[in-house]
Amino acid sequence: MNDNPHTHFDATHHDDDIAFGPFKFLNPTTRRVPLEYARNNVKGGTTTTRENGKDVVGKAGLDKARDVRAADVHRKWRSRDNRKGRHAISVKPSAAHTVPRSTSTPRAILRGILRMFTSYPYYDVSYLVAVIFTIGSVVWVINAFFVWLPLEKPSTEFSGEIEDAGGISAFIGATIFEIGSVFLMLEAINEDRTGCFGWAVEEVWEEEEGQLGTKLEKGNCRHHHGNKRNLVGKGKEVEDGKTSTDPTAARSWQWWPSLHALRTQYLHNIGFLACSFQMLGATIFWIAGFTALPPIFNRLTSTAAQNGAYWLPQVIGGTGFIISGALFMLETQKKWWLPAWGTLGWHIGAWNLIGGIGFTLCGALGFGSANSGVAYEASLATFWGSWCFLIGSVIQWYESLEKYPVEVEDFGSKGVKNEGEK
Repeated sequence: MNDNPHTHFDATHHDDDIAFGPFKFLNPTTRRVPLEYARNNVKGGTTTTRENGKDVVGKAGLDKARDVRAADVHRKWRSRDNRKGRHAISVKPSAAHTVPRSTSTPRAILRGILRMFTSYPYYDVSYLVAVIFTIGSVVWVINAFFVWLPLEKPSTEFSGEIEDAGGISAFIGATIFEIGSVFLMLEAINEDRTGCFGWAVEEVWEEEEGQLGTKLEKGNCRHHHGNKRNLVGKGKEVEDGKTSTDPTAARSWQWWPSLHALRTQYLHNIGFLACSFQMLGATIFWIAGFTALPPIFNRLTSTAAQNGAYWLPQVIGGTGFIISGALFMLETQKKWWLPAWGTLGWHIGAWNLIGGIGFTLCGALGFGSANSGVAYEASLATFWGSWCFLIGSVIQWYESLEKYPVEVEDFGSKGVKNEGEK
């Protein structure tokens, strides 16, 4: 089997245990690879480290590392994790006490939530994407209160609330979503293509036990997310001035892939397709945000003008959000019909899909907004749709800060039997 997860696979490269995805005509979205480590030159006081497929001999003894049997640990490469600079590993329940602890325990989740208020990696494009969409969703929630609450409780309305406050906040929210979508596309275009593992695996001679032992700790990441000197594109190896003849070495940042790369790689990547629909939907939806500005909307005096310049872009843009959310969900699934309940990315896609339905429904109902009941339902759809986007964005924020998820699951000699996730 081709070892490079970024090369286009046809159906023969899908294996239910090793490499799989929801559709066989697209690249697999998940690959399970056993940890590799060497047994050569491992004596008292030295180690052999497996770093990105290469052996590096060094000194033994990492205080914070835990012993681990390589047979009990698998690298779990996922296309979404790769875009986000995440490095998942799967461990057997029997080995859970000898490896880094699961990141799905209540204590680990609380630490992750606390990290959201104490860690601000502004140089990480995935973090920026999550925060930008969170801010945009908050703006849309505020907008929803402006346009829905006066209809629900007229006594709360203030002068210009729906037309002015609602229109201006809609423009701001649509613009923030557009900016977030641009960063989302840059993230997808500049995904890592080095097969970065992100964990340091060492085999050491244990004096007390008189036998070989394996140790595992975080490190060796070549994703651009951890590079504080650029936003996307260049991994740490490039920025540190190291050169390599390895064709899989980290490459420079790019605005857009070549036509050849687009045709042979990106268009077969379900994550890239999801980001593309998000970008397309946000761009068209921005038209509705622009025409919502009071000086413009007040000039749309005819029903046809309002339908064409304001409501229709909401329907088309919202449909793009729906497709994008569905594709993000499918990207995390082993089968197209099998939900990935335990995967953060699946829930992010699900909430965005529901939010997209709300925004699309608002536009569709807007065609009949002359009826007060229909206008109320259209505003209400924006309200609950905005909250769904906010929930999905907050989960994505949490996800962007957990770069080393550890999952406990039972897998066979080749692959997984019982899926579970962080």
